[in-house]
Amino acid sequence: MSSKHFISDPTHLVTSALHSLTLTNPGLALDTHHKVIYRRPGYGPASQRVHIVSGGGSGHEPSFGAMVGPGLLSAAVAGTIFASPSAEQIRAGIMARVDHASHGEDGGVLVTVMNYTGDVLNFGVGVEKARAAGVKVEMVVVGDDVGVGRTKGGKVGRRGIAGTVLVHKISGALAAQGRSLNEVAKVARLVAENLVSVGASLEHVHVPGRAKPDASSAEYLKDGEVEIGMGIHNEQGSSREAVELPEMVSKMLAQMLDQSDSDRAFLHVNSNEVVLLVNNLGGVSVLEMGGIVAEVVAQLEKRYNIRPVRILSGTFMTSLNGLGFSITLLNVVNTDIGGPSMIELLDFPCEATGWSSPISKGTWREKNTATREQDASIGGDIKPGGLKMDGSAAQHALTRALETVVAVEPEVTRYDTVVGDGDCGIGLKRGAEGKRDDDSPPGGALLTDAAILSHLQANQLSGDAVVDVANIVPVIEREMDGTSGALYAIFFNALVASLRAQGQGEASPKVWAAALRQSCDTLSRYTPARPGDRTLVDALYPFVEVLEQTGDVRQAAEAAQEAAEGTKGMKASLGRTVYVGGSGFEQVPDPGAWGLASFFLGLAGIKKGDEGWEKL
Repeated sequence: MSSKHFISDPTHLVTSALHSLTLTNPGLALDTHHKVIYRRPGYGPASQRVHIVSGGGSGHEPSFGAMVGPGLLSAAVAGTIFASPSAEQIRAGIMARVDHASHGEDGGVLVTVMNYTGDVLNFGVGVEKARAAGVKVEMVVVGDDVGVGRTKGGKVGRRGIAGTVLVHKISGALAAQGRSLNEVAKVARLVAENLVSVGASLEHVHVPGRAKPDASSAEYLKDGEVEIGMGIHNEQGSSREAVELPEMVSKMLAQMLDQSDSDRAFLHVNSNEVVLLVNNLGGVSVLEMGGIVAEVVAQLEKRYNIRPVRILSGTFMTSLNGLGFSITLLNVVNTDIGGPSMIELLDFPCEATGWSSPISKGTWREKNTATREQDASIGGDIKPGGLKMDGSAAQHALTRALETVVAVEPEVTRYDTVVGDGDCGIGLKRGAEGKRDDDSPPGGALLTDAAILSHLQANQLSGDAVVDVANIVPVIEREMDGTSGALYAIFFNALVASLRAQGQGEASPKVWAAALRQSCDTLSRYTPARPGDRTLVDALYPFVEVLEQTGDVRQAAEAAQEAAEGTKGMKASLGRTVYVGGSGFEQVPDPGAWGLASFFLGLAGIKKGDEGWEKL
């Protein structure tokens, strides 16, 4: 594919494209700093109590920003091209760019996100931060792609692709009618559960600002070849074949509808009503899309006796200028909420340029210039939770635990060099210790990369468990990156909320155990990792379980260490270790589990000496 672009600077491209949405629809505003497109105050039905926030990497336009408007999304958060927005961007979108506060207990936010690891984790952090602040939030993850089957998808599951826009349209219509968060979230999940999609493309797309792949690379498709099941970020599909359109459509429909294919029979399309969406991935002419739609509809009727009650064709979710298309089928089911059907919600009027819906004369005449300018930054007073602890003792124990993490960094790094990319130990150390600014005065504060230890030096723990954990969370989010950083951020945001839920009184080990258990349950909603998958969870769960049983931190820490040691020889199901291969996993424990177990040992007063671990 040609590497020529009118705008080659990807940063300028994303920012200017977001700005253009406010030009084509004057009812929208842009938070440039956080890259959030949102509806201006007063733009939309006054009866709406629930607001829907979505987003993802740029390059999929008109999703997600152009789907913002009455009857659809209330806000959309944009990442860089093909990359998830950050948790801080998402938090700002949920907390400061939609009106969830004026409706009190009746208000709420539904967050919808496609099933990609970075999106799920970063949106998960944003959701947990909002919950910790008292906002009612539900999150629905959409995985509709059948191009990758159960075997290859594993625990990660199906990717989210164009079917996601049907979730947006139907749930957005219900929210516009003033329905509750529980009802809107329920119907969104029903739609997501009844979707199947698959795509195909003649070429991989070229991302502006990146080098063009050469003809010898795995990304290159020869003339006449088509990749069936290609993802919307150039991910590999199920097969690469030289086939004409009729045979290609036949193969795509079979992946969605063949119940004998145990690897891909994700949905039994048995409803009397089926919705068909044929989506242009960005580079197919309108003329050719017409021919594709006709072929798909003909085969559905002839081979499967399916006559869709609604047929949508157009550009809804792209892969930049991808020379391909995707097919989505929605199995229409009863919503069981005593109200409109999925079809009625699909037909409900909306006003969003991405839904090929014209902007009304009234919107243009109104010339709405209102914005939401409230501060979207982290800060403000944290309401005490009433769980009391000895602040001085907690400060000493936490400092000791973090110093232990710093001490074992070389060991963790060595393990991760064998089974990963070697950055696990550095990441943990950075979160614990940070990096001292060379220009700091002797004995002065850590001015750059100030992590938890320096935070504790500058801020003594108050003795209120909720306040003290909440104050540490922003440090974790700022300093710990990658997948493990997102996991820790989700866990600690959830811990703030679960500690607050324990009520008032003494923050005893049993109380901490109960809060930690709730946080584990929350974490499990965002990652399929469980004990036995060779991840940090292998050390986390035993610590919590033994603490629940005994109330003894030392016994719990020793259980975590034993479990971490037990990951040696355990074959990974998740994480980079899966791709590294080799036999290194037989020689070393999981680096993440070992680092976390070391933290627990330090917390319990067991430190690493020259000849092993020793009790203080």
